[in-house]
Amino acid sequence: MTIRVLIVDDQMMVREGFSVLLNAMDGIEVAGEAVDGRQAIAQVAALKPDVVLMDIRMPEMNGLEATREIVAADTDAKVLVLTTFDLDEYVYQALRAGASGFLLKDASARQLAEGVRVVASGEALLAPSVTKRLISEFSKLSESPKLADPASVGELTERETEVLVLIAQGLSNAEIADRLIVAESTIKTHVSRILVKLGLRDRTQAAVFAYETRLVTPA
Repeated sequence: MTIRVLIVDDQMMVREGFSVLLNAMDGIEVAGEAVDGRQAIAQVAALKPDVVLMDIRMPEMNGLEATREIVAADTDAKVLVLTTFDLDEYVYQALRAGASGFLLKDASARQLAEGVRVVASGEALLAPSVTKRLISEFSKLSESPKLADPASVGELTERETEVLVLIAQGLSNAEIADRLIVAESTIKTHVSRILVKLGLRDRTQAAVFAYETRLVTPA
C-alpha cells in the first residue's frame, strides 16, 4: 500500500524539498501540503493522509495546537513532528499532545522515508537511541499534569511493566524480544495490552507515561 503524506510547514522551500524527496521514494506519495496548523487540520479531513509531517513554529496556528486537534478528531493520520534540537521543549509537548514521533529537519532522504514508514506502520518511536536521550530531557521540562494517574501502572502485569520500561528506554519490538528471549509477536501483544490498559494512543505516549509516572527516571 502507498503511504500518503501531508507536509505542513510555512516555508515553501521546505515543503517543496520534502515533496521531491518523498515522491521519489517507493511506496510513498505526497498527498498535499499546508502552510499552517489550521490549514493542516482541514487538509487532514479532506485528504485523509496516513502521515502528517508537522512543523511546530507556524503562523495562524502552530503545530502543537494542530496536533492536538488532529489527534482529538480520532483520525487515522499519524503526526510526525519536524524539529531542530533547539526546540526540545516544544517537541516534548508535541509528543504529549499525541504526535507519533519526531524527525530532525536536517534528516537525509533515507531517514525521512524511513521515518514516514516507521510511523505509518505504528512503530511510534523513531530512531530509538535518539528518542531515549531526548525523552529523558523532555521529562524534566514538563510542568503540566501527568498523562495518566501513576496508579494505572498497577493494572499492568509484571511482564507488561517490564516491556513498558524497555519501550521507554528506546528499544524496538525486535530488541525487546531479544532481551526477554520471546517471540516478537508476543511483544506486540504485550504492547497492545499496555496501550489499552493505560488508555494511550501509541508507543510514544507509553514512553512519555513511563517517564512522567517515574516508572523510568532520566539518566
